[in-house]
Amino acid sequence: MTRIIAADDQPDVLEALRLLLKRENIAMVPATSPAGVLSALEHEDFDAALIDLNYARDTTSGGEGLDLLSRLRALDPTLPVVVMTAWGSVEGAVDAMRRGARDYVQKPWDNARLIATLRTQVELGRALRRSLRLEEENSRLRGNAPQMIARSPAMQAVLRVLEKVAPSDANVLITGEHGTGKEVVARYIHAVSKRAAKPLVTVNAGGVAEGVFESELFGHVRGAFTDAKTDRAGAFEVADGGTLFLDEVGNMPMQQQAKLLRVLQTGEFTPVGSSKVKRADVRVLAATNARLHDGVSQGRFREDLLYRLNTVEVQLPPLRDRLDDVPQLAQFFLKRLVDRGGTPARRFSRDALEALVRQPWRGNVRELEHAVERALLLASAEEITARDLLLGAPERGPALLESMTLDDAERHLIQRALARCGGNVSDAAKELGLSRSALYRRLQHHGLKAS
Repeated sequence: MTRIIAADDQPDVLEALRLLLKRENIAMVPATSPAGVLSALEHEDFDAALIDLNYARDTTSGGEGLDLLSRLRALDPTLPVVVMTAWGSVEGAVDAMRRGARDYVQKPWDNARLIATLRTQVELGRALRRSLRLEEENSRLRGNAPQMIARSPAMQAVLRVLEKVAPSDANVLITGEHGTGKEVVARYIHAVSKRAAKPLVTVNAGGVAEGVFESELFGHVRGAFTDAKTDRAGAFEVADGGTLFLDEVGNMPMQQQAKLLRVLQTGEFTPVGSSKVKRADVRVLAATNARLHDGVSQGRFREDLLYRLNTVEVQLPPLRDRLDDVPQLAQFFLKRLVDRGGTPARRFSRDALEALVRQPWRGNVRELEHAVERALLLASAEEITARDLLLGAPERGPALLESMTLDDAERHLIQRALARCGGNVSDAAKELGLSRSALYRRLQHHGLKAS
């Protein structure tokens, strides 16, 4: 029920308001002075305030009413305040609006206009409060989003796509080699989406055995099969209102693909052993390291399922194509491991960072994380050196560059030189045999930053 507080120093006015509002199913709490209004607000919540501008001690200027208005705005900026004035001065109404009044009515009021004004302001106030609550909740949930390290141009391009796609309800297909961080991206999308307050449910779609696939995704009822001793909710039901992350979707057998497609098309599923059809509102994120278009042409993946999953594709670059991110990623993993394990703080030496940048990282970000964890365990001093990393000899020369284009090879060599020189352009230019201005032109060409 709508509740407002009304302030006027004339009891008959308050009684007239009470009767009018009661007919409209609006509860009214009366106050005969500004102090009474402020006291009531300390103990109760209201949908709006209707206050007179003139009181017995200030019958001409409306100063006491305007002061009350200012104090109300300071106390609760979301509370809609409608002012009443007997003198109908345009200047007074303008002053009231300037101090935060949402609207005003002139005494004697028109019943229909007064009710319409109050109802409008109550709805606007409720909408504002809902918006602020959602903004606060989204801000809190965004704080739980995994950190996206994207200094390199390749990852900055990915992040720009994520910022556009994540707030929507579009299904997203996340592709990339093993260890590139597909699950991290899925968690980021969910955390900054409108569904962040609901569950994120992860299923290894390529690793679910044929016999339990339907139970895993759609649930089952007691007695549906030998070990079904109780009802069990499946992933779609648990994720209702939230996000379902299907990892390794490229490894799903064709028969399972057909069952998944039906749910994505209709939003409906039936638990194993039940005749009751259920519905789930689920956003689907899928990930794979396989080339699904090749799978379609080879008859291993359904084309219609691919289009259902692939409203937007986010392709993650391998770590060798984002070497600018290696030092920051390594520092991030080191800090997280130290914080979790309670081990003494460590830092990387310059030669350690150079060694990390020189590696081919066939296992991508996951391999880098394991290398940092190993170094933290083995390091005997505060500074982690290249020796502590126990990295194999990096590929050199043609063995590393043979699969690159000339442009990619130049970019790779510039990145390595900058990493070795700590981002110092002059030193890197000297090492590469270039002038400082020539290196800046190459940096601009490749979209690289010196520091």
